[in-house]
Parts: sequence; C-alpha cells; structure tokens
Amino acid sequence: MNRDYTLDKVRNFGIIAHIDAGKTTTSERVLFYTGMTHKIGEVHTGETVTDWMEQERERGITITAAAITCFWHPTYLPKLNGTTIKPEYRFNIIDTPGHIDFTAEVKRSLRVLDGAVVVFDGVAGVEPQSETNWRYADDGNVPRICFINKLDRTGASFERSFASILDRLNKNAVRIQIPMGSEENFAGVIDLMRMKAYYFEGNMGMTIREEEIPAEYMEEAKKYRAELVEKIVEHDEAQMAAYFEGTEPSLEELKKTLRKATLEVKLIPVMTGSALKNKGVQLVLDAVVDYLPSPLDLKPVHGIDPRTGEEIYRTASDTEPFAALAFKLQNDPFVGQLTFFRVYSGTIEAGSYIYNATTGDKERLGRIVRLQADKREEVKKVFAGEIAAAVGLKTAKTSHTFCDEANPIILDPIKFVAPVVSLRVEPKTKADQEKMGMALKKLSDEDPTFIVSSNAETNETIISGMGELHLEIMVDRMKREFSVDANVGKPQVAYRETIMGTAEADHKYVKQTGGKGQYGHVRLTIKPMEPLVEGEKLKKNVKRYDDFEFIDSIKGGVIPQEFIPAVEKGVHEAMGRGIVAGYPMVNVSCELTFGSYHDVDSSEIAYKIAASMAFQDAAKRARSVILEPIMKVEVIMPEQFMGDITGSLSSKRGLIEGMEDRGMNKVVRAMVPLSEMFGYTTDVRSMTQGRGSMMMEFDHYDVVPPQVEKTIVESRK
Repeated sequence: MNRDYTLDKVRNFGIIAHIDAGKTTTSERVLFYTGMTHKIGEVHTGETVTDWMEQERERGITITAAAITCFWHPTYLPKLNGTTIKPEYRFNIIDTPGHIDFTAEVKRSLRVLDGAVVVFDGVAGVEPQSETNWRYADDGNVPRICFINKLDRTGASFERSFASILDRLNKNAVRIQIPMGSEENFAGVIDLMRMKAYYFEGNMGMTIREEEIPAEYMEEAKKYRAELVEKIVEHDEAQMAAYFEGTEPSLEELKKTLRKATLEVKLIPVMTGSALKNKGVQLVLDAVVDYLPSPLDLKPVHGIDPRTGEEIYRTASDTEPFAALAFKLQNDPFVGQLTFFRVYSGTIEAGSYIYNATTGDKERLGRIVRLQADKREEVKKVFAGEIAAAVGLKTAKTSHTFCDEANPIILDPIKFVAPVVSLRVEPKTKADQEKMGMALKKLSDEDPTFIVSSNAETNETIISGMGELHLEIMVDRMKREFSVDANVGKPQVAYRETIMGTAEADHKYVKQTGGKGQYGHVRLTIKPMEPLVEGEKLKKNVKRYDDFEFIDSIKGGVIPQEFIPAVEKGVHEAMGRGIVAGYPMVNVSCELTFGSYHDVDSSEIAYKIAASMAFQDAAKRARSVILEPIMKVEVIMPEQFMGDITGSLSSKRGLIEGMEDRGMNKVVRAMVPLSEMFGYTTDVRSMTQGRGSMMMEFDHYDVVPPQVEKTIVESRK
C-alpha cells in the first residue's frame, strides 16, 4: 500500500482558543468546505461532528479533543474547468477544548501537532485561556496563525483584538487581512498580500468572489500593506535591500519569506472573519497550506536510546525506523480502547507487532483506524507524519513510545499539570463497587490529570482533577458510560507541605528478633530545593525529580551502595505523608551524609524505615508549612458591578492585580486561594444579575496564613 499524499502535502494542526471563541464552529465549517460533511452542525443545536459526547452537546462546550482528517484544494490554485479534481493537501486536525479544566487535552494535542490555528473572539480579543494555550504553544515552539472570529457580533473590533494580541501574546503578529466593515455591516475581507477584496456568497459562503478593493478601504489597505511588507522583508536581507531601493518583492517571494518566518515563530500571520456567518474560513485553510509546516519542515524528533541512554533523533521519512508517540486514550463503546498515536518516522501495518519501548512490551496491532471525531475509518497502513488510532492495545498509556524493536527509541514524554481539586466518591450499592473501580481506572488512563487515590486512614476513594467542572463531568461519565451510581463529597483542595529551613537528623533502626535482626543507620540533611540554573548540569551523586532532590554524599562505603536506593525510597514515602497535616511534601532537597551498617543484620527494609523516621524527625525541625493552590482569576462584568466584585474578591483573601476595559465591560484580574473559590461562578452571576462571567486557572502554590493553617490542621484531626 502506497501513501496517498506526499509528506510536503500533509498538514497536522490544531484549532485552539479560549472557551466560546468559536473553535468548534470553525471546525464544522472546515469539514463542510473540505467536503467531509454535507450539512453544517451548530453548537447551539447540539449537532456538531467534533462535539460528539452527550455532555458536550448538552453544555455547548468542548470537553475532549476530537481528531478529524480532511482534504483541501487551495482556492487560489486553478481548478480544471470547474470539474471535480483530487484535493492537493491532506489535513489532520484536532479540535481542542477551551475550558481550563480540560487544558490537558490542549497540552497533549500541541505536543503531536506541527502547527496551530488560534481563534479569538472579535469582541473579547485575548482571554485567559488564550494566554494559557499560547504558552503551551510557545513551550513546543509551535508555528501559529491567528483567526479573529465573530466580527459580525455587536461590539466586535478587529483592531482592538489585534492590539490585545500584540500587547498580551506576541509583538511579532502581522495583519495579512483586514475586515470590510464590522458588526452587522461586516461584508468580507481584504487580503493584504494579494491586495484583493473577497466576498463569500451562495450556499453557506461556498462561492468566493474576488474583487478590486472598494475605494473607501483603499487608503487603509495601502497603509497596512506597507507595514506588512516591511515586517516580512526584515527577515530576508536581499529582499530588504531591494525594498529600500524601491523594488517590492513579488507575491511568491513575500509568501516564501513569510512562510519561513512563521515556521521559525518569528512572525505570526493574523486573519479575520466570521465562522458562524460563513465568511473567511476558506482563506484560513489556504493560509494553513501557505504558512504552517508540513512534517518535512520540522526538526528531527528527539528521543533517548533505552539501551544506552544516548540522545538520538528521527527524521520524518517512511524509510527511517518506525517511531510513534501515544498521546491519548479513548474508550469506545463499540471497539474498546482506542490509542491515538502520531507517527514521526517509518510506517506500521495492521496485523504486525508493535513494540512499546517505554514498557518493553510487544503487542499485536490488530486494527488501525483513522478518526472522524466519533466515527472510524479502517486503514491497513499508516505512514510518517500521520495521526491514527490503534484498537485494543492493552498496555499502552499516554506518552508511551511505539517503535521498531531493532532500533528502539523513547520519545520525550508529555508533561501534565498536577490536579488541584479533589472529591470523595463512594458507590451507592454493593453492585456499583466493583464497577466503580474499573470505571475510575479507565477514566484515569484516558486523562492523566484525573488522579484516583485512596485515603489509608479513612479507606475513602479520592478523585482529583483540574476543577469542579472536570470532576463533575467525570462523575457524569461514570454514570452514563459505565452505569455506576456514586455518592460524591464536597470538593477538597489539594494542599501540599514543604519546609522553610534546614535541619539534620540521625536515626538508627535496630530490631533484634530470635533469628536475623534488622539494622539501618542514616544521617540526613534536608533543606528547600533550589531551582536549577539554566544550562546547569546535575552532579553524578544527585537525582532530581519535579518536587524532590536526593543527594548521595556517602564517602568510604559507610553505607553499602546497594542500600542507597532503599534510603531514597524511605524518604520519598515519608514525603507522601507530611508533618503538619499529612499532605504530600514538595520542593525538598534531601542529602544522605553519613550512616553505618551491620555485616549480618543490615537490610533494605531497615534502611528504608531508618530513612523515613530520620526524614520525619528533620522535617519537624525544618519549619514545615502548608501550601495552598493560588488561582489566577479573571471576572468580566458591566462597570456598575465592579465595586461588588472587587469587594468580594478581597474578602476571599484575593490580591487584585489589575483592571481593564474590554469592549463595553470591565475586567478584574486577581490571585485568589482555591479554597475560597468553590461556587464563586454562581456568586458572580447573582452579583451581576447574570451578566458577569468568571475564568479561573491554577497559577502557583503559596504558604497559607497561620490562622488558616490552624483551621486546616484541626479539620484533619
């Protein structure tokens, strides 16, 4: 089986945005214009292709990332006498959620995508989740195109939205389009590259009419065209020299230079339109072809050889050894577990065996499917640069690497944010008990930010997630998909503990029984963990994790090398149950400085117990404190309610960081402890007569005030 589309004709991109900016509406137009659907589904009627879950259609929001494959022939390329021809390009698109509670979907999608179309609401401009998603794209150095949507809405302003992108996201954004009119007078767009006006007519805007720019927009178009050309030629010395001598580059030269700058994330093209009114979406697809990367434009993917630990790379080619990354699991009621994966190099066929380099397991790859949201199309073979899903893999998890067994590689894993909100759940009946365990396991396999744990003291099952809505959806899915009824406790905050000072402790664990005894002796020094300086390399005796550092400073073999891992394990387990209120400890550096051993009685368990007790002793004297999650909160409301909102945020231990105008509304930004924010969305609505809205995302952990710590400790007794 040969590949349908060469690698240079493939585009893998995501559609990302703040909630309600129009991502799913844009995705539906993409499916319609590329011929994948014959009817446009709307979010407000619950008929969209990409929002296929019942919970998504009921709430009108995207919860899970949906993958779709479609094909496109750019509008500017000639068509053969109006006859149907094979599309030139293949698009693999992921429509992602915009709500902060489902941010893991955006993070993992951007990890495997080559580019992104970032959608903005033309009224609101840059919103909180726009900034978070932008940060994720920056982390992955993902090239972007911006689409300022909803220009037909009352209060919409292309220039204000564009200014917010420059101010809050990136100074290198450039207009490649400007609108003709706005609000109810929005008529079409002007392409500054071609200096033409485009109107969208006929059935669902399918007919694109190219005209000369109307006289009333000509001065504005010339002004912004000159700005655009200057920005582009800055990235090519020859073009810049010719431009200053009075020779403007040709359209093809400008496109080539803009493409290069976009791929290097040095320029970000900005477009505009209204997806709901069917204006401008086709030109965005043209821009995806012109400016977003194919797999060939990317640097070779980085990985580690599991046999040697050396860095290795794979280039996007069908002839390279097979390497793919599993980025998402999904339970399908008809075929079982689907494992989404992105192929970076090589090819794989259905029916062959797939090697999981992360676990060392080998499984038969029975079926491969290509996804159209919740529908499946079976394929026999997938090639480099493609996104597909494997059916029925038993051991695969998110971030696992599939590869050629003879040429193993482990690709860089996807890093997720730790959950901040917890709930207690218990099955309603004995019949639900067994089903609940299975349901929670499947859901936590699907979503790495959904953590299931049990409280050893109370024997309760605790579920943790990114927010109240996240956990509400998970409990709802348990009921609908797995027929499990559960009682749910009140939301709980995921507190942490840490130390503020330095302390040393020496502990000797000696236990003599009838036969062989137990002997372990360690001396530990603990202190707050310092952040790594950029470029700094760890010493050989240092092991560093996200929230813990272990330093082995044993000299002269006073503790045999085989017992050192047991000491580290003992410390790590002790950190799991903090000193102040039993919450997990973070950001601790622990140094093993001295100890002793017994030729006969020393054992791993003895050193583990000794280390655990020494750590607890030291932590008591190192000024242990409780940390609480602090949330970045943004409240949008009409001006007359601003006093009530700022007052309520201050009463919740909130720190007001700033206020600004956004259209006809006011925006208040604040940092507020999560423990004070449960149910605040309802409070905002009641304080603003239903006209206000709130967005909240985790920002950092901070030390709780003494009076609050006292309350927390009392509640844990």
